[in-house]
Amino acid sequence: MRRSRALFATTLAGALLSAGCASTAGVDASSGTATAPVTASGAATPAASAASAAPAAPAAAPAASASAAPSGPALPAGYDPKRDAAADIKAALALSAEDHRQVLLDFGADWCPDCKVLERLFRSPEVEPVLRDRYRVVSVDVGQFDHNVELALDYVDLRTSGIPALVVLSPDGKVLTATSDGAFANARTMKPPAVAQFLNRWATA
Repeated sequence: MRRSRALFATTLAGALLSAGCASTAGVDASSGTATAPVTASGAATPAASAASAAPAAPAAAPAASASAAPSGPALPAGYDPKRDAAADIKAALALSAEDHRQVLLDFGADWCPDCKVLERLFRSPEVEPVLRDRYRVVSVDVGQFDHNVELALDYVDLRTSGIPALVVLSPDGKVLTATSDGAFANARTMKPPAVAQFLNRWATA
């Protein structure tokens, strides 16, 4: 079993030439919308996406007043390759066993423009309250599809999901849904209500 998982991890990057972080089209940093049509295959290698859209950094959110600051668990900032993702998931589940929040796993990487767009969507007025009130979010860095890949195997099929890929876990660790169909790999085309609808659907499953 371990050997087959290692082989899967080794060949994943090649397979992701036909699935992944949306396309090589540019992304407008302020709106998060595509500045060129998406390719027919939706294919993008990490290097290609980084070259075409890496300069687009997340727009800084307006500072909120102290009285309007959202409550609940803080949202992660980006995908930190130095974090122990397995330990983060374990800790989130332990806390959720007490307050009954769902755990949202967000698999992605900072080079991916769609992941950056999703990060902004998470902080939109329509989405952030849902996340803070009903979820505990764990960001998992997948690097150049060479990091935390074996961990991802327990939750989602990165070969078909692309990134970002989302997984909703119940407080007892059961996978309620995973976007193995690539539903969020084109996050740049999404609007906050669609993300909120997804989260609300699974918040009490």
